[in-house]
Amino acid sequence: MSLFESKSEDRQNEEQGRYLQANSRELNIVFGYPNNTIKTSRYNVFNFLPLNLFEQFQRLANAYFLILLFLQLIPQISSLAWYTTVIPLLVVLSITAVKDAIDDMKRHQNDNQVNNRSVMVVMNGRIKEDKWMNIQVGDIIKLKNNQSVTADVLLLSSSEPYGLTYIETAELDGETNLKVKQAISVTSNLEDNLGLLSAFDGKVKCESPNNKLDKFTGILTYKGKNYLLNHDKLLLRGCVIRNTDWCYGLVIYTGPDTKLMQNCGKSTFKRTHMDHLLNVLVLWIFLFLGSMCFILAIGHGIWEHKKGYYFQSFLPWKKYVSSSVASAILIFWSYFIILNTMVPISLYVSVEIIRLGNSCYINWDRKMFYAPKNTPARARTTTLNEELGQVKYVFSDKTGTLTQNIMVFNKCSINGIFYGGGYKNEQNVDVSDEREKVDFSYNKLADPKFSFYDKTLVEAVKTGDRWVHLFFLSLSLCHTVMSEEKVEGNLVYQAQSPDEGALVTAARNFGFVFCSRTSETIMVVEMGETKVYQLLAILDFNNVRKRMSVIVRTPEDRVMLFCKGADTILCQLLHPSCGSLRDVTMEHLDDFAIEGLRTLMVAYRELDNAFFQAWSKRHSEACLSLENREDKISDVYEEIEKDLMLLGATAIEDKLQDGVPETIATLNKAKIKIWVLTGDKQETAVNIAYACNIFEDEMDGMFIVEGKNDETIRQELRSARDKMKPEALLESDPVNIYLTTKPQMSFRLPEEVPNGNYGLIINGCSLAYALEGNLELELLRTACMCKGVICCRMTPLQKAQVVELVKRYKKVVTLAIGDGANDVSMIKAAHIGVGISGQEGMQAMLNSDYAFSQFHYLQRLLLVHGRWSYNRMCKFLSYFFYKNFAFTLVHFWYAFFSGFSAQTVYDTWFITFYNLVYTCLPVLGLSLFDQDVNETWSLRFPELYDPGQHNLYFNKKEFVKCLMHGIYSSFVLFFIPMGTIYNSVRKDGKEISDYQSFSLIVQTALLWVVTMQIALDTTYWTIISHIFTWGSLGFYFCILFFLYSDGLCLMFPNVFQFLGVARNTLNLPQIWLSIVLSVVLCILPVIGYQFLKPLFWPANVDKIMDRIHQCTRPLLPLPKRTKLKHASTRRSAYAFSHKQGFGALITSGKTMKSKASELGEGDCWECLKIFLEGGISHN
Repeated sequence: MSLFESKSEDRQNEEQGRYLQANSRELNIVFGYPNNTIKTSRYNVFNFLPLNLFEQFQRLANAYFLILLFLQLIPQISSLAWYTTVIPLLVVLSITAVKDAIDDMKRHQNDNQVNNRSVMVVMNGRIKEDKWMNIQVGDIIKLKNNQSVTADVLLLSSSEPYGLTYIETAELDGETNLKVKQAISVTSNLEDNLGLLSAFDGKVKCESPNNKLDKFTGILTYKGKNYLLNHDKLLLRGCVIRNTDWCYGLVIYTGPDTKLMQNCGKSTFKRTHMDHLLNVLVLWIFLFLGSMCFILAIGHGIWEHKKGYYFQSFLPWKKYVSSSVASAILIFWSYFIILNTMVPISLYVSVEIIRLGNSCYINWDRKMFYAPKNTPARARTTTLNEELGQVKYVFSDKTGTLTQNIMVFNKCSINGIFYGGGYKNEQNVDVSDEREKVDFSYNKLADPKFSFYDKTLVEAVKTGDRWVHLFFLSLSLCHTVMSEEKVEGNLVYQAQSPDEGALVTAARNFGFVFCSRTSETIMVVEMGETKVYQLLAILDFNNVRKRMSVIVRTPEDRVMLFCKGADTILCQLLHPSCGSLRDVTMEHLDDFAIEGLRTLMVAYRELDNAFFQAWSKRHSEACLSLENREDKISDVYEEIEKDLMLLGATAIEDKLQDGVPETIATLNKAKIKIWVLTGDKQETAVNIAYACNIFEDEMDGMFIVEGKNDETIRQELRSARDKMKPEALLESDPVNIYLTTKPQMSFRLPEEVPNGNYGLIINGCSLAYALEGNLELELLRTACMCKGVICCRMTPLQKAQVVELVKRYKKVVTLAIGDGANDVSMIKAAHIGVGISGQEGMQAMLNSDYAFSQFHYLQRLLLVHGRWSYNRMCKFLSYFFYKNFAFTLVHFWYAFFSGFSAQTVYDTWFITFYNLVYTCLPVLGLSLFDQDVNETWSLRFPELYDPGQHNLYFNKKEFVKCLMHGIYSSFVLFFIPMGTIYNSVRKDGKEISDYQSFSLIVQTALLWVVTMQIALDTTYWTIISHIFTWGSLGFYFCILFFLYSDGLCLMFPNVFQFLGVARNTLNLPQIWLSIVLSVVLCILPVIGYQFLKPLFWPANVDKIMDRIHQCTRPLLPLPKRTKLKHASTRRSAYAFSHKQGFGALITSGKTMKSKASELGEGDCWECLKIFLEGGISHN
C-alpha cells in the first residue's frame, strides 16, 4: 500500500504527523497543506466592517450610545433629537475605523512585499522562477548565497563538499554566528543535476508543524530504504544562506506552518488599562443613571397621582398615557435620554484626538531621530500612549537590542604588558577624539573598519617583539573561521561566533593574516611573508572544556600547540614557571571584567615530536572507540593541554548601543524592572547584563536555575526565595495565605520585598519545566523579587510565555522590546511592543506598536512621552467626568421643582454646544500641552514615573471623587441661582424669577466654574492654553448674544425662543453676584484640597517636586564615585560557538572544496543647569 493511500483529504492526520512526496503536487494537495502565503494583517475587504465594528462595540460606551440612539427614535419618550446621538457616534466609529484601516493596509503592504519575493523552483527538469507565495509542500527549490530561506526545507544537496551548507539564523534566534547544516549522503549526490532532482520522488514522514526551533524528527523513504532525519538536515524559513554558492531543498512546511510563523504568536487587539477601566466606569455610570431615572420616575408617578391627575384640563395627558404609572414608565426613559450626557459621546472623540496628538509628539521628537540611518521614532499605533506612562516590567532581547551585534577587539595583555589604553570603557565609549587611531596602512591586507588607539602595540609588532608575534600568531591559527576572497585582496571571514571573527580580524590588522585553510593546512601571511602551517589536530571547544586548541607543525618543523579559553580553566593548565606572569595577567583580567569586557586567556606549548606521535596514536584510538568515546577523547585532550606557557589575554567589547547602561540605570530608578530574554548562551548574556547595569558586582546574591526536572527546579527556586525572604516559605506568610485562600482563577500576585539586591539566571531548558502550571508561580515569585532576570537559550514562544505569565498574575503594564523575528511573539504578547530597526531585519519593527533605532530612546518614550501622556489623560478624564456630572446633575435637582416632567434646565442650544464648542478646546489644550515638569526634569528625576505604575491619578477612587465633586457643584449651581431669583425683582419692579433667566444664570455660572476648574488643573501655560481657556469663555458670550438676539429670535421663533434674555438678565448686579458666589463655593474646596494635601498627606512625587523647586542654586559637587577594583567572578564569557565547534568538520576535510584557495552624582549642578535652561514648568 502506498504511504498516502490511507490518508484522508482533510488535515486531521496532522496530529499524527505530516506525509509528503517530492515533486508531486497532485498527491500533496490531497492533504490540504497551506501554500507559502503569510498573513499578519487582521482584516480583508469582506470582514473589515463587521469585525471592526465588533471590536469598537466592545467599548461599553459605544454600545451604550447605540442603545440610546434606538431609544431616541421612539417619539413617546424622546426628549432630544435623534441626530444629536447618531452624528457623534458615526464620527467616532468612522475616525477609529479609518485609523484601523490605514494601520492594516500597511500590514497588507508588508505581507505582499514578502509573499511576492522570487525563488527558483525545479519543475520538469528545468529551473523556473516563481513567487514565494506559490511554493507548495513537496516542491524542490534552489537557494543561493546570501538569500533568505523561503520555507522550512529539507536540505538535499549543495555546492559544498559532503552537502554542507552554512547559514545565519539571526532572524530566528538573534545569533549571527555561522551554523552548518549537512544533507544526507543519499541526496547530496544529486548535486545540481536538474534531471536527477526532478526525478527525485522521496517520501517524507515527519512531525506535525510546531514551534520548536531546535527539534525536528522524520524519515525519508527513497528507493525502498529509510533514512533518519533530524534538525541538522532542516533549513528554516528566516535563515540566510552564507558562504555557500547554492543549495537545493525539499519543502516540508510552508507559510503559517513554518517554525518562524508558529513562533510569531497571534495578533491581538490591544486595549489599554484605561480602556478597561472606562468600561467599568461606564457600567457604574449606567447603574447610577438608572437609579436616578428610577427615583425621578417614582417622583413623577407620585406627582401625577396627587396633582397632575387633577390638572389635566391645564396639563392634559397624552393619548397613550392611561395612568400615572404609565406616565412614570415613559418619564423614566425620557430622563434616561436627558441625563445621557453623564457619559457624552464626545468623550471618546476627545480621547482619540488626544492619543493622536501625543503620538504625533513621538513622531516629531528630534531627540529620538537617529541620523545615521535617517530614522525617526514612529508611533505605529495611537491607542497605547497613556500605557507608556504605566510600565512596570520591560522584557528586552539582547543581541541587536542592548548590543550593536558588533564585537570589537578592545584591549589585551601580552607578556604582562597592558595594551589598549585609548578606550574609556567605564562610559562604554572610546576617546578617538583624544587619541588618534592607529595607522595600519603598512599592512595592505588590514581590515579598514578595524580601529585601535594604542600605538605602542603596533610599535611592538614592528620591532619584532617575540611575545607579541607569538600572541598574534596564536590568534591567527587557533580558530575555526572560514575565509572567502570574493575580490582579490578583500578577505571576508565567516565565523562561528562574532568573538572569533573579532580576534582573527585583530590578528589580521596587526600583521598576522589568516588567508585560507584546508583539512591539513592553514595559510597565514606573517608581516608580509606567506607561511603554510600543517594542521595536525583541532581540540575543539565545548561547554565543559571552555577552551580550544590547535596543534600545528611550523615551516621550521616545530610542533606547537596553541590554546585559548576561559582563564578559570587555563590557569590550572599553566606551567609552574608562569606564576608571576599569571598574577599580573589576572590583574589585567580583573580590570577587563570590571569594565564588562569579554575575556579569555591565550597560551602555547612546544611539543616533542615523539611525544606528539604517541599522543596522536592514542587520540586516534579514542576517536574510534565505540564506548565512552566522548570521555576518552576528553581524557586524551587533557594529556596534552598541560604545562602551557602563558602568552597573555584578550578583551573583547560586545559593543553596547550608545547609552544603554545609563538608560537601564535611569529605568531602575523609575522602579521599572528589566528582564533580558535571549536565545544567546548564558555566559554571554550574563556578561552583557553586568556591562549594562542590570546586574552589579555589589549584589547580595546571584541565583542560577539549571535543573533538568521539576523537583530540582522547584528546590532551586525555593532555595533562592529562602535567601531573599526566608519567611516566604512559611505557611504563615501573607502571600502564601493569600494564594491558598484565593480561588483557582486569575488573581493578582502581591508584591514581595526581598532583603537585598539579587539576580536570577535561568536557561531555556529549565524554563520549559518552570513554565508548567505547578511551577509557574514559584518561578514568578522568585523572579519578581530579583533586581534583574536573565533568561537564556529561549525559544521565541518561551519569550511570549514569560511575558504572559507576568501579565496574568502581576496585573501590571508590560513592555517588550526587540529587533528580530524571534522577538515578534513577545512583542505581540506584551501590553506594549517596541521594535528596534537593527541588524536582524524588519520583522520586529513591523509587528510593533512603537519603533525607533536605539535602545536609549526608550527612556524618553517612557519617562517623557509616556509620563506626560498618562498625566494628561488622567487630568482629562477627571475633568471631563467632573464637568459633565456638574452639567447633567443640575437636571436632577431641577426635577423636584418641575413636577418631574423631564424638562431640561438649559436652553437646547446650550446643551448642543456645551461639549461640542464651549468646553472642548480648553480640555484639549490641557490634554495636549500640559506638563507638570519639563522633559529635562522628567529624565533627571525618574521617580516622578511612580504614580503611573500604581495608577494613582485616575482610578475608581478618583472617579468617585469626581462624582462627589460633580454632585456638590451641581447642587451649588442649582440652589445659589435659585435662591438668588426666588421672589426677586428688578429695579423697575418686574420679576426675574422666570425659567429663561434662571436657565441663563445656571449655564453662565456653570461655564465660569468649569473654566476656573481647568485653570486650576493647568500647570503649564502656553499662548494656546490661554486662547483656548479664556477664548472659549469669551466665545460663549459672543454666541449667547447672537443666539438671543432680536433678529434671530424674530426670524425663527420656534427655534430661538430666548428673546432678549441675555441683554435683560446679564445687566443685573444680583445675577453677577450669584455667579461669583457659585464660582467661589465650587472652587474654594478644590483650592483648599490642593493646598493642604502636600502638607498633611504628601506623596513621594510631592517631595520630589519640592526638591525640584529647591534646586535653583549651585552647590559644590559631591566627590565622584569610583569603582573599587576587586576580583570579579564574571569573566570569560567568550563565545567560541553556541554549540560544539567546527573542528571535526575541518579536520575531516568535509568543508574543503577541491581548491583550498576557494575556501553623579552632581545633582545640584545638574539642577542648576536645568533651571537656567528654563527648567520648571509651573503656572
